[in-house]
Amino acid sequence: MKLKLFAKPIAVLGITLISTILFVRLLQPNQPFSKADSMARSFVLWLHGLGDSGPANEPIKALFSSPEFRNTVWSFPSAPSNPVTCNYGAVMPSWFDIHEIPVTADSPKDESSVLEAVQNVHAMIDKEIAAGTDPNNVFVCGFSQGGALTLASVLLYPKTLGGGAVFSGWLPFNTSIIERISSNAKRTPILWSHGIADRTVLFEAGQAGPPFLERAGLSCEFKAYPGLGHSISHEELQYLEPWIKTRMQSSS
Repeated sequence: MKLKLFAKPIAVLGITLISTILFVRLLQPNQPFSKADSMARSFVLWLHGLGDSGPANEPIKALFSSPEFRNTVWSFPSAPSNPVTCNYGAVMPSWFDIHEIPVTADSPKDESSVLEAVQNVHAMIDKEIAAGTDPNNVFVCGFSQGGALTLASVLLYPKTLGGGAVFSGWLPFNTSIIERISSNAKRTPILWSHGIADRTVLFEAGQAGPPFLERAGLSCEFKAYPGLGHSISHEELQYLEPWIKTRMQSSS
């Protein structure tokens, strides 16, 4: 059914992640003390997809077992309930409005609701920085609609962040947004992962991202996953862990 187009892959992801986590945790030895204990506080903000919830995605953090993540604060907020145009106005957890599914490179954008959602994300980041986290240790990640919001949030944040990771997302704004991207934001690295077999957010929508970011003056690492549909794979998360780890700042 159309109402489940975005939520269904996440439901499968949750079940898959739980079994994968149990297997991985059994294989991992206890981590001894290391220089990773001197890592400064870091913050990972995870934004879920349409129709999903923050708590349903919390098992993801158990996969990040490297010592460098011992001082990491994780946040999995839930989107407010809003009517969604592509689902005939049905009310569901949604960061902003989406006009059509599948999402293509040319799908219409609802920039006003995107910008409103960005303000909420910025408030979460501001709160964490006020608590003492260095902006360079703040990482925003998101899947699908959450991936699109991740992109908008890091591009429009006034400070350089540790990084933004977009999974099966798209550009939720037009090229005019480039004028609003600060020089600090242009130094935030972007990781973009997309399944070639995605039929909900088409691969072409993901492919449109890197050229746009290059024109805006940002660096973007784009990774395509053959055979992957509209979901997050264990392979993608395995790659994300060292990607974040190498960008973390120490407390020294």
